[in-house]
Amino acid sequence: MTRPMQETMDMARRAVAHFVNRSTDQAPSTYALDVSAYTDPDRYRREVDRIFREKPLALVLSIEIAAPNSYRATEVCGTPVIVTRDGEGVAHAFLNACRHRGAPVCANGTGQARQFSCPYHAWVYDTKGKLVSMYGGKTFGDVDVTRLGLRELPCVEKAGLVWVCLTPGKTFDIDAWLGDFAYELETLDLANWHLHTQREIEGPGWKVCWDGYLEAYHHNTLHAETVGKYTVGNLMLHDTYGPHQRLVFGRKSLIEIAKKPEGDWGDPSEHIRLIHSVFPNTSISGVVGDHCLVSQVFPGPTPDTTITRQSIMTARVPRTDAEKAATEAFSQMTLKAVRDEDYNMGFQIQKTLASKANEAFVFGRNEPALQHYHTQVARFVAE
Repeated sequence: MTRPMQETMDMARRAVAHFVNRSTDQAPSTYALDVSAYTDPDRYRREVDRIFREKPLALVLSIEIAAPNSYRATEVCGTPVIVTRDGEGVAHAFLNACRHRGAPVCANGTGQARQFSCPYHAWVYDTKGKLVSMYGGKTFGDVDVTRLGLRELPCVEKAGLVWVCLTPGKTFDIDAWLGDFAYELETLDLANWHLHTQREIEGPGWKVCWDGYLEAYHHNTLHAETVGKYTVGNLMLHDTYGPHQRLVFGRKSLIEIAKKPEGDWGDPSEHIRLIHSVFPNTSISGVVGDHCLVSQVFPGPTPDTTITRQSIMTARVPRTDAEKAATEAFSQMTLKAVRDEDYNMGFQIQKTLASKANEAFVFGRNEPALQHYHTQVARFVAE
């Protein structure tokens, strides 16, 4: 699905107005959040349980398991998961644990496989989770093999993402969960991008990490040599879709088009940068030309640990030397901006949390996405 040009023009028009007026979308007031929201281990466990274990997560990109009989095995919040695409092209998700004695049936990573054989006792499962053979089955004794398939997790594929709930037996309605945000995601056409590379980055705590994905207030200072070269600091459009958000940053080209009539703006998408923030932990950022960064932030075992999976995507396979160089430059820029700038600052912030320097963090009116996010976290935990 392609977004109509008029919608993109409307966003560019809003961005130009803010640039001219030196303004930004704003929340009605400032918002104070007690720092215990970042540090309290009991609160952290409740939030992980109620949000990351019970709500749908955009766990895998469809293109990660594009081919029939492909898979991604990973660990999310301490839960081992295999996401597969069976021979008919349908996505499934299972707990990565043999039903005999609980050994993982597949090492973490991606690949092609029609079957998964437990390395402990060689029980074999297919990509639909069915137990298809047992080593020494005649001597094992009578069991109902139909009840010993891999434990299935709720799973739906939509908008180029495979959505999974980490709690077996819990159901979810993906259309209700996404609402109008489904349209926003479908305009990205994620299923038809090329996955260039993926990497995992250790980071500070979940909320310290995630806060940096939700505002442009820091772009001129922290990112002066990376993304700040291309975006206008402290200028952001903010639209919400239930718990999800669309952020729009202005690119530096606003300086030029603000002097011209709209008919001379050219492609309005060249002047703005869209970030689709999928609650609770996935950011999809179309940053430079035909390149896209998908960031998935997964809480670690403690409030001060995370793992971020970065996926670098291109609109098509880079073939020429120039295309390969541009893709690698984008990849390195995003790595520097996130690991060396955002997360380095996050680790420093995390050190001050225990110092009692702040009883609360204050989010400004110019940080509406932060306010919305933390409000949603509190809402879901209170349900």
